[in-house]
Amino acid sequence: MIRCWLFMALVCVIFVNSSVSDAQAQPPARNNRPPNVLLIVADDLGYSDVGCYGSEIATPHLDGLAKNGLRFTNFYNTARCWPTRAALMTGYYPQQIRRDTVPGVKSGGQGNRPAWATLLPAQLKANKYRSYHSGKWHIDGKPLAQGFDHSYDLGGQSQSNYFKTGGVTEDEKPVPQTEGFYSTVAIADHAVRCLKEHAEKYAEQPFFHYLCFTAPHFPLHALPEDIKKYEGKYSTGWNEVQRRRFAKQKELGFPVTQLPAMERDVGPPYPFPAAIEKFGAGEVNRPLPWTELTTEQQSFQAQKMAIHAAMIDRMDQEIGKVLAQLKAMNQFDNTLIFFLSDNGASAEIMVRGEGHDPTAPLGSAVTYPCLGPGWSSCANTPFRRHKTWVHEGGTATPLIIHWPKGVAAKGELRHTPGHAIDIPRTIFDACPQMVTVELSAEAADHPEPPGRSLLPALAKDTDLKRDALWFLHEENRAIRIGDWKLVAAKGDAWSLYDLSNDRGETTDLAAQHPDKVKELQTEWARRFDEYAATALKNAPATDLRENQPKKKKK
Repeated sequence: MIRCWLFMALVCVIFVNSSVSDAQAQPPARNNRPPNVLLIVADDLGYSDVGCYGSEIATPHLDGLAKNGLRFTNFYNTARCWPTRAALMTGYYPQQIRRDTVPGVKSGGQGNRPAWATLLPAQLKANKYRSYHSGKWHIDGKPLAQGFDHSYDLGGQSQSNYFKTGGVTEDEKPVPQTEGFYSTVAIADHAVRCLKEHAEKYAEQPFFHYLCFTAPHFPLHALPEDIKKYEGKYSTGWNEVQRRRFAKQKELGFPVTQLPAMERDVGPPYPFPAAIEKFGAGEVNRPLPWTELTTEQQSFQAQKMAIHAAMIDRMDQEIGKVLAQLKAMNQFDNTLIFFLSDNGASAEIMVRGEGHDPTAPLGSAVTYPCLGPGWSSCANTPFRRHKTWVHEGGTATPLIIHWPKGVAAKGELRHTPGHAIDIPRTIFDACPQMVTVELSAEAADHPEPPGRSLLPALAKDTDLKRDALWFLHEENRAIRIGDWKLVAAKGDAWSLYDLSNDRGETTDLAAQHPDKVKELQTEWARRFDEYAATALKNAPATDLRENQPKKKKK
């Protein structure tokens, strides 16, 4: 064993020693007591799906956090659920830690992290934090073994049914089915139970709570009373709702200049023609102009969006319960709260679990509707594409940060680019002090995490001296350096955009700037090679692809 800084403690020291040169603004003043941390993650939420980001959906609690905190307009995820969660909990790009696909090693959703890629709770425990998890997991390993003191894990139910408990566990024990179960409510109820216990037994310790809603991920399942609030609200169609959201974003001061046309030839990322048939004549797998849809299609599609809105509305209501508990504990002001989405809204149309009953009320337990590309394009306003693509629509997320004792600014926008990899470094930089821990030599052999602390940007918009933001998922690839973004969907040539005046990626400048294309392409490839080498380093022999059983040729 050797004496060394735990991964994030090292990050904290590096940042503090370089803060004078790396930031143009002083970070918020720190408190003697470390802040509590509440990290709230939505699932398949579009950039414009929250009221304070342009939506018509009622999200008063999130809007309240934004009013008394900050909204980031240039924040990114990885375009998919499990890679984003790995980035959020470790501070590394998922390819570096084998949680998104790289060649030569078992990676992606089934990949196993290196020993040095510990999760936040294991790192925070040395600083006397207690950690709690409520909701979706989708990271390798079990929550309790990763340093959480309590866990409510949705398991397989996260993508099959909001009304059933099959696969749900609390502290790794099965949760029985109960009448009236709805997972969004159950997730928040568990969070409140954990916080109450913390107040009763561990009030002198700070806490980290990882609160992961599955809403509004498919299937579109919502409580009848929530759906009723949005009945008929979307009969005007996705084109008109998108136009209204874009107009509201401009009123709110977002740097939006052009609204890209919906790409009528871009449908779901994976073809499931049998699913389309199960949904009947009302389903449509392309974002066609609303006026081209039949009356039956318009009715079916409007009802789907009403359910999507109801799911987000309910999530906000449940977040309100958690915030109320923080206030009851007198910990609201010293809790650093983050809210973001794991990827953009989804264009997927599929059927899982127990299937879809076309005769049942849409949104009930025996149905399996998905949002689809029309409403996904609207949810991702003002951007192109969807979940899994690394265009802005797949990777741009709302980020709300609220921390009264650490952030003096109220209701302001931050245009500083950021990424999910920045969250751990920000959390540790908010701590007044860190401690050293013992690590094995092998575990200590790891690269410096690529994230930046967002703390300087909490004071004002400032240059974080970031060299690049890098993206890869399912061969969709991109890199952002400054305001230049190079992006390509799988099998396509590179396109170049100037995001300073074209966040919607409407005007490809590759032909006008071939040298800039070459520069960014070279940097993208260099990073790919570096991250792939990191993933292969010290990988178990059994995880190397060359040692995997090969299929016999017929």
